Amino acid sequence: MSDSSTGAVTPAPRDTPPRSLIAVAGQDTDSAISSLAGMYAGKAWYSRPLDQDYWYKYVAVGDDQLSIRRSQMHGYLRGDVATEGEVVVQWLESGQARVDVGRDEVRMRPGVPTMFPVERRFEMEYQDWDQRLVHLRRDLVLDVAAEDHLVDGTLTFDWRTEPDAAAIGAWRTAVAGAVRALREEGDQSLAWHEAQRGVARALLRLYPMQAERFPAGYGTRSDGRLRAAVEFIQAHAHEPLTVADIATAAGLSIRGIQESFQRAFERSPMTYLREVRLGRVRDELVVLDPHATSVADVARRWGFAHMGRFASVYAARFGEYPRETLRR
Repeated sequence: MSDSSTGAVTPAPRDTPPRSLIAVAGQDTDSAISSLAGMYAGKAWYSRPLDQDYWYKYVAVGDDQLSIRRSQMHGYLRGDVATEGEVVVQWLESGQARVDVGRDEVRMRPGVPTMFPVERRFEMEYQDWDQRLVHLRRDLVLDVAAEDHLVDGTLTFDWRTEPDAAAIGAWRTAVAGAVRALREEGDQSLAWHEAQRGVARALLRLYPMQAERFPAGYGTRSDGRLRAAVEFIQAHAHEPLTVADIATAAGLSIRGIQESFQRAFERSPMTYLREVRLGRVRDELVVLDPHATSVADVARRWGFAHMGRFASVYAARFGEYPRETLRR
């Protein structure tokens, strides 16, 4: 169910539990409806016990761009829902649920993600459940989608199609990486910012966006503006950046900056940014004392939260693993 300054970002203390955005619990139906319906613009909600042991719990961590949530109830709940300004993906660990009842109904199965219908009201029904939810801000999804698609401000997915196993695996990895980045680095860190974008990319693999991808030869190349974009990335690589930030610095539209980078570098601006950050990691590993730092510390400072994937990409780029660079 639903819910810049320049300079290096200071990480939060390690192993600090993420700050709760929401935490509610209770043992009566009235408080359950009062507490939960408001999060989802709910109307006409009804809840009842399944036996004498009725209870509910709901907790969310993250920020207004991405939050990870858990909803539990020993009981029955039905009502209508509207997700406003967000994309919500949820899955059951246990229990029973139906989404979009009486319309394009999906009967949920434990472990299989289901997207809530986007930008419209729908009816749902849950019984005796333990559920996980991921809320992504609409603007975040649009910004990440703009890396590869011609977006016009709308989000359209075929949410009724069940994702394949590879996409579900990538999604779970991305969400787990985001939780780890939030817990270990904090919600002001570059690692958390990049993890949010990683979850959005995994979402677009889970439910491909129904939008045209950039055609070859789209837009007009401007070498001066491209140079401005590259210089901006080089100067601000330590900051949380979006495609829109880079486009604005270059005086181009998002489509224009995408086309310029594809023509000049055969990669997107965000891929170029990640490569710049990878180079910055190497620069630090070359000069730092291996007894006073670790590869993980440096990698996370530059937004790489998944150490296994980072090491593989690093080795492919530089011909050696990061620990080998640090130990020279």
